[in-house]
Amino acid sequence: MAKVGRLRMGRGRLARKYKLQWALLLMTVPWFLYRLLFSYVPLIGWYIAFSDYRPRIGMSPWQQIMQSDFVGLQNFRMLLDTDTVMGQRFIQSVINTFGQAILTQIVGFIAAITLSLMLHEVRVNGLKKVIQNILYLPHFLSWVIVASLASLALALPVSGGIINEFLLWTRIIREPIHFLANPSYFWGIVAGTHLWRNLGWNTIIYLAAMTAVDPNLYEAASIDGANRYRKMWHITLACIRPTIVMLLIMNTGWLLTSGFEIQWFLGSGVNIARAENIDIFILRYGIQMQNFGIATAAGIMRTFVSITLLSIVNFISGRLGGERLF
Repeated sequence: MAKVGRLRMGRGRLARKYKLQWALLLMTVPWFLYRLLFSYVPLIGWYIAFSDYRPRIGMSPWQQIMQSDFVGLQNFRMLLDTDTVMGQRFIQSVINTFGQAILTQIVGFIAAITLSLMLHEVRVNGLKKVIQNILYLPHFLSWVIVASLASLALALPVSGGIINEFLLWTRIIREPIHFLANPSYFWGIVAGTHLWRNLGWNTIIYLAAMTAVDPNLYEAASIDGANRYRKMWHITLACIRPTIVMLLIMNTGWLLTSGFEIQWFLGSGVNIARAENIDIFILRYGIQMQNFGIATAAGIMRTFVSITLLSIVNFISGRLGGERLF
């Protein structure tokens, strides 16, 4: 009886809380409907991964999906069959996606945190704002422009390649490097272009977190004889650690989404072995060849792997006493 009474009291408090916050709950209804319509209703299309789907004229999309022949896990087996060209290309695209995404995340995290610490230590506000505005500008360029600039910068010296010209001028290399013709450089090119475009923008969250650090901590550290580097390491980084962990957990869910534009614009038949990721594989083998079941199966596999990685990193962070996303 006591347990039932506590349960009723808890429900009563919850009902009163809902009654007091009805306006806030009402504001969430449009967001809930938006998510339901555009994020969950389309999951019906996952049935295509288990069927031999072919578009038919004169039928609604729902009828086209439901009247397709059920094939079970055949599309998934085809993707994982390393004896076929398609299976080999899919496995290589997964490796490329992981490699490009992990390298991009590592370089981006380290560079963004380092740049945030450097900007936080700039005491002249006018100079600080000018530097921030210059660093933010590349983020507003489209990937088409970024790919064009990257292609020009990575070209040979006779075509205006400034990177080759700089390496030759500093005598780091003796002969020009064909960056886009050598597959081994492509992962670094992807990471470098993402770094150049998003570095300044990624510092915004870290700088915002640094502004919330209590100034009294820095004063106490100065009294104890700590220099600027000690303050950065023991105070600034320590205080923004929850923000770093939270962003790391959130970005883990995007490891299988390394991008599409740079790989599509800079990829070619020469470097396709390291350039083709899952998105490009889905476009080429799924949409262009009208293997819609294969494309949907690849998307489902990527979704479940991303959710698994996100859950593992979130669990490990919670077990270590850090922040958790859920």
